[in-house]
Amino acid sequence: MRVACRALDGLCLSAGQVFSFWRHIGPPVSWRGFARGRMLQQGCLVPVVGGGLCQLSNALYDVALRAGCEIVERHAHSRIVPGSTAAEGRDATVAWNYVDLRFAAPHDLKLTARLDRGELIVGLAGRTGIAAKVVGRRAPLGAGNEGLIARGCGACGETACFRHEGRRTQLVGRSAFLVDEAWPEFTAHVAQAKSDGDLLARLFNSSTGRYAWPAEGFGVAADANLETALRSLVLRRAANGAQRRAAELDGARRIAGRLARSLTYDMARLTVAQSYLPFLWRQGMLGGREVTVLMTRPPMAVLQARLDEAAARRPDRATLSDFRAPAWLVEAETAALAEAVRIVTPHADVAALFPGRAELLAWRSPRGAATRRGPIGRIAFPGPTAARKGACAVREAALALGLELIPLGRDLEGGDFWQGVRIAPDADWRNADAVVQPALVEEQPRLLLAALAAGLPVIASPACGLPPQAGLTLVPADDPRALIEAISILSAPCPRSAQ
Repeated sequence: MRVACRALDGLCLSAGQVFSFWRHIGPPVSWRGFARGRMLQQGCLVPVVGGGLCQLSNALYDVALRAGCEIVERHAHSRIVPGSTAAEGRDATVAWNYVDLRFAAPHDLKLTARLDRGELIVGLAGRTGIAAKVVGRRAPLGAGNEGLIARGCGACGETACFRHEGRRTQLVGRSAFLVDEAWPEFTAHVAQAKSDGDLLARLFNSSTGRYAWPAEGFGVAADANLETALRSLVLRRAANGAQRRAAELDGARRIAGRLARSLTYDMARLTVAQSYLPFLWRQGMLGGREVTVLMTRPPMAVLQARLDEAAARRPDRATLSDFRAPAWLVEAETAALAEAVRIVTPHADVAALFPGRAELLAWRSPRGAATRRGPIGRIAFPGPTAARKGACAVREAALALGLELIPLGRDLEGGDFWQGVRIAPDADWRNADAVVQPALVEEQPRLLLAALAAGLPVIASPACGLPPQAGLTLVPADDPRALIEAISILSAPCPRSAQ
């Protein structure tokens, strides 16, 4: 059903054009991704590859009638499946390649066909309103038509029939985990969620590093070695900024496509890395499945809105507006997230966007020391030096308070960005009095976590994803006044407790 919906969704029909079910679906064979399903043959429901597509042809026939289409070819089922549209005379059986469903569009129409978690949704839309037209005959179940009711192999008892299925052992309802970077929070979550027989689909087989996903306990593992190597090569050659962002998205698209090939129809539950989500949605791979998303950042729609607002306030900072994802990609991610049953993330800011659906994981961090208190004369900025990371607010605060700065990471704003700021000769953040990051965007606040564990005061924005805790001061993103005030408060002597 997913393969068929993918072939039809978005199809445009011009006025008078004849739609043919099989012309657009093609042969329902296993090498194209079609699985075994139930098909009505000579009064029996029997298992065949591509069986069950009549659910789609039934729905297409119904919406074609309602849209006022001229029915060119339609065949009723020879038997009635209880609960189906055949009982109402609104069915259309199909069989490759001699029994077709064809209808002519009265206006320019666009066909939509998709699966959500539990429903098949089919529609025909036009530029102007089209009056619904219902034509059909009702065939209620009752006296005189019991013989028209279809039988299945489980009830007929005809074990000698050549169509009889026999006993088959098969795993049903397996899960698949399509993963990207191996955050420790995610690896621990997946280790608890997996079961025997589940699929681990990862970038490549590695026992160490950022992408080390252990395959122990899974039924099967699939890798995207070639696509991962190609992504790595392209990213090494890509310049910073828009070119790199575009290369990252294209690499994720290729990897998602490769990992999707390892999915089988019986995998009813998917846990998917956010980077693959919109591409899998566009491929129709999420339909009819329960989807959990491993989220590392806010949705693109939210993220780009924040960057647009910041770019309007700081038009001189080109890095705030150097790249925006294509509209179709943003729409695909938004739609996929709306259908997801669960959002899993350690990022508090991301979890807050999905009340009732988010599972907030604890950040993995070493046990912390008591937070130091004292005058703040030197601050560390995790970086990189980019406006989206809060660099502008840090610069203004350092200049206003005469602070010495330890800037970490690459400088993406230009060589003179820190002009006038005293740069510390020692680049070790552990020698700072505080660590600050009033970022608009921050996926992995690892250095902030390390600073908290080392007992250093941390000043960060909610966008950094840390929940309120001892040693952390939360300030609005890219707000120099709030940052100056927070540093000043932390620098003030602690009031003596009453004796």
